[in-house]
Amino acid sequence: MTIPKKIAFIGIGLMGLPMAKHLLAAGHQVVVWNRTPAKAAALTDHGGVVAETPEQAVQDADLIITMLSDGAVVDAILQAPELQAALQQGSLWVDMSSTQPVQARAQSARLEKLGIAHLDAPVSGGTKGAEAASLAIMVGGQEETFLAALPILSIMGRPVHVGPSGSGQLAKLANQAIVAVTIGAVAEAMLLLDKGGADPAAVRDALRGGFADSTILQQHGTRMTTGNFAPGGLSKLQLKDLNNVLSEAQNVNLSLPVTQHIRDRFDHFVHQMGGADLDHAGLYLELQSRNSDS
Repeated sequence: MTIPKKIAFIGIGLMGLPMAKHLLAAGHQVVVWNRTPAKAAALTDHGGVVAETPEQAVQDADLIITMLSDGAVVDAILQAPELQAALQQGSLWVDMSSTQPVQARAQSARLEKLGIAHLDAPVSGGTKGAEAASLAIMVGGQEETFLAALPILSIMGRPVHVGPSGSGQLAKLANQAIVAVTIGAVAEAMLLLDKGGADPAAVRDALRGGFADSTILQQHGTRMTTGNFAPGGLSKLQLKDLNNVLSEAQNVNLSLPVTQHIRDRFDHFVHQMGGADLDHAGLYLELQSRNSDS
């Protein structure tokens, strides 16, 4: 398969918008669809074409990219008879949403029957990574299919083939567990520094390059101590990912106690504190509330 001339991009949200912009800037024809048309309309100034329906978007497309909230939404679009009829034989579907590994494998099997190749390729890096085209892209599927998609995926970040179908989503779940647990640790460190009288910003600078340094420490530590919880990674999506982590762990008979603890705190933050649409660094607010109540 050669580099696609036409790309359908379904899901223009905080992440999808900059990702689609990079594809347009690279010279590809990109037809976009989003449930809220106004979000997709922003791409017309960059040469994008807005479709009225998903099936209109995928018509004659060489490559279809989905960047949606979860596997259920992807399945609802994929299973529509009108969309299946519009798919082009020999095309490639790359699902960059965060779903469950079992859903990715089911999508791959369904598309294979239609003569469509499939990759599960979730991403990490948040809106900053999407805007900088530096996303970590974890790809599951056949290696030759990965190689065919590599030129396109490389426009949006750093793709790595991690195994067969479903492996990309499994890698993303591992990533999300690490992210969530680290957010919890950074929140505790920032609150301790603040209440103990040290300058959190100075400490973050002192730790830069050391063993405890991380993107989460620098970016989310800053968010926490400046009170900036405008969404980059939504807390409700972090909770969804942690639920998927624990579901997959149960499938392979594993107990993940630290992940469970952080999941329960995100659940409280999302459902009891109204934090669903705040950045996942907002777990700091849950920690503050926990301490003010004690």
